[in-house]
Amino acid sequence: MKKTLLFLLLGILHWQVARSQTDTDSSSYTVTVNGVSFKMIKVKGGSFQMGSDLGGDELLHTVTLTDYYIAETEVTQALWRAVMGTNPSENKNCDECPVTNVSWNDIVNGFFPKLEQLTGKKYRLPTEAEWEYAARGGQKSKGYTYAGSNDLNQVAWYWENSGDARLSGEWNSDKIKANNCKTHPVKTKAPNELGLYDMSGNVWEWCQDWYGAKFYSSIEATKTNPVNNNTASGRVLRGGSWYSDSEFCHSTIRYGYTPSNYNNSLGFRFLP
Repeated sequence: MKKTLLFLLLGILHWQVARSQTDTDSSSYTVTVNGVSFKMIKVKGGSFQMGSDLGGDELLHTVTLTDYYIAETEVTQALWRAVMGTNPSENKNCDECPVTNVSWNDIVNGFFPKLEQLTGKKYRLPTEAEWEYAARGGQKSKGYTYAGSNDLNQVAWYWENSGDARLSGEWNSDKIKANNCKTHPVKTKAPNELGLYDMSGNVWEWCQDWYGAKFYSSIEATKTNPVNNNTASGRVLRGGSWYSDSEFCHSTIRYGYTPSNYNNSLGFRFLP
């Protein structure tokens, strides 16, 4: 009888812990891996006009998304090391800075399988539509140019403010190098309407989709929860970085990059 009661109590405790982390009514939940915690923020689904009328391949089209969770911040060096046991970043000794020098392949084929082993949960990169909807603030969007503000300095680390002194004028790589521009700890700028940080600037963020303008503007892309699985030369990157000019940090900018490549301005965030 005592043994049965103990098992029953343990079962109830397990259910409560699991429920607190996965309850679909929760606005957020936290997971801890080898002593490092990360927070997932709920994004209420809806329909929105994805893209912009700025020209190029940022064509406006209607997208509908169901509810999902997304990481509050970019994956930090601390979390990458807790999962992988290494730190490939150039700007080391900054545990709360985003991890960099990680390719799409490194993330999908290396980081996620190990994270899943440690947590018992599946994880993936956001689709391009999920990323943009979250960056714009979802149902709480106020229509800002950048993720959380029309003033980029409030919400982002980019080439003008990411170094030892304030830079101005035209973007210049020599100025950036001489000024010690680099990544900065996450959550040191203001969040957007959903409480998500650094979706403009700090590091470019890998998305699930293959990069392609034709899919982006097609009828196929107007369906619910779209993702471009049509093989192309690059995977989508979003959001700009510490190295970027302001025009590359707005919420609709899109870029493609070879999935095996990496550099010191590329990082990511993820979804369960």
